[in-house]
Amino acid sequence: MDKILMKGLAFYGYHGVLEEEKRLGQRFFVDAILYVDLEKAGRSDDLNCTVNYEEVYKVIEKIVITERYNLLEALAEKICEKVLDSFDIVQKINIKIKKPGAPVAGIFDYFAVQIQRERKGTDE
Repeated sequence: MDKILMKGLAFYGYHGVLEEEKRLGQRFFVDAILYVDLEKAGRSDDLNCTVNYEEVYKVIEKIVITERYNLLEALAEKICEKVLDSFDIVQKINIKIKKPGAPVAGIFDYFAVQIQRERKGTDE
């Protein structure tokens, strides 16, 4: 299956278990891999035959900046669900959410959750 990759999408959101995270917010970085058959778009050079990644970006952005979740797992599930519901051409999605400001005493680049979901009824 062909892929559209969206890497390093940066947003400011209010997700986390601690009250301080919910009140102050922090940066989150999202990587998305959309599994799509791109042959028709490649042959026709027609945007209508693929996914407009600006529209996908806006869906992800709205969820990350306006909704609030305790867990990255819940945020990732919501993104997968909404993208699959909104874009029929997307057969499968892989989402990775990085949280570089996690409230953990230690030195690290980030903590992250990565999940993959596919459209119901997909044989792959």
